[in-house]
Amino acid sequence: MPIQLAVLISGGGTTLQNLIDRIESGRLDAEITCVISSRKDAKGIERAQKHGLEVIVVNRADYAGDLASFNRDIWNAIRRHQVDLVVLAGFMSLIEIPEEFNLRMINVHPALIPAFSGKGMYGAHVQNAVLEYGVKVTGVTVHFVDDVYDRGPIILQEPVRVLPDDTVETLFARVQETERELYPRAIELLAQNKVKVKGRIVTVEE
Repeated sequence: MPIQLAVLISGGGTTLQNLIDRIESGRLDAEITCVISSRKDAKGIERAQKHGLEVIVVNRADYAGDLASFNRDIWNAIRRHQVDLVVLAGFMSLIEIPEEFNLRMINVHPALIPAFSGKGMYGAHVQNAVLEYGVKVTGVTVHFVDDVYDRGPIILQEPVRVLPDDTVETLFARVQETERELYPRAIELLAQNKVKVKGRIVTVEE
């Protein structure tokens, strides 16, 4: 049976679209049982609906400072569906993870964690920081999610060279290209029970 995914979005849904494309082409043995958006105007909603996926909006702006209720409604939405793995796809809200979903939520970060990571480090902000710092190599990290930004155990990492003439846009494009390959690969490994976790150390059977 394909691994059952809940995909959480906040924006354009390009990561979601990559997963949809791979599933529909037979390159990823998975099923997206629901898409949950933290913004009612997220462009990713249209992408999901175009492919007949169920979309649930839990609009973060409606909860003011009530993070507990936001968390509750997110997880209630997830629990209403058969879900093996929760996949963050540009989801911009930090949520608390119930024990039953420990090591069942993953995210992708556009740098080699622990470098250029943490609160406020996402998207083009990361690549701008990479270029300003002058590193020669950046990359992509797929990791489990815990209750601190970008802290969970690392599943996979892939380096991306920083070229002398790179701009934020050119570097980000190459990083995203790597993301499109690495994230589905991590999902496949998890579906095949090839990922083992002991503390912070993740071993992968290839």
